[in-house]
Amino acid sequence: MAIIKPKRISDIKPIFNLAQTSQYQVSFGGLSANLRRYLSLRNVDYRFITEDAGLMCYSASLPTSSFATMDLKGSYTGVMEKFAHTKMFNPIDLSFYVDHKYKMVKFLEHWTEYIASGSSDISNSALNPATPGYFYRMQYPSDVDSGYKCDSTKIIKFNKDYSNPIEYNFYGLFPLAVASPSVSYEGSSTLTISVTFNYDRYVCGKVTSADINRNSDNNKDQTQPNQQNQSSNSYFLDANAKVTFAYDPNSTNFTF
Repeated sequence: MAIIKPKRISDIKPIFNLAQTSQYQVSFGGLSANLRRYLSLRNVDYRFITEDAGLMCYSASLPTSSFATMDLKGSYTGVMEKFAHTKMFNPIDLSFYVDHKYKMVKFLEHWTEYIASGSSDISNSALNPATPGYFYRMQYPSDVDSGYKCDSTKIIKFNKDYSNPIEYNFYGLFPLAVASPSVSYEGSSTLTISVTFNYDRYVCGKVTSADINRNSDNNKDQTQPNQQNQSSNSYFLDANAKVTFAYDPNSTNFTF
């Protein structure tokens, strides 16, 4: 049995070098070509989306996941077992400041508009959204050229010294619900807008090919061997290794 010994303050202090909530960055990317064009025609350029929109995010929730489970009884007498069968990803909430040109509102409003614009054709005035009897039809979610989901949105949480960041990469992300911004004739305050985003899945850790080659993807410890390279090289012999074998004339087998 381990004996618990009192610890000195100097031993405990390094443990409580805690992360702060105010150092993070949100960046959007990976929107389809048709969605970028749709937003550009509504005065939301892609440079604003990739460079400025994330800076407007003053509050964000980091992603989490949970498991859907099933109960199984009867394998062991008197024991109820629980097993996971589906991984579920919980939506995230992001809140943004609104710029004086309202590009942030237009970005979110027209992104959601595009999702339900499958019945529209920009060149066909008969299908203009302002036309009486206009109806909605959803776009395809993940088409490379016209889908409404994006695969290059990320949240990076870092410290004041920019060390030891943790990165969340989202796949299949799109706005699920936009909260109503409040305006009033009372004392002025900064206009904000909040959005709930849904996504298919996320990866905790960097995912670029450069990080994979450096063995730093998915929060891996770079000091450890690259398992991917080890597994791929394990099928090949060392070119400098010496191989000896013996041949038995009474047999068709070689002995190494």
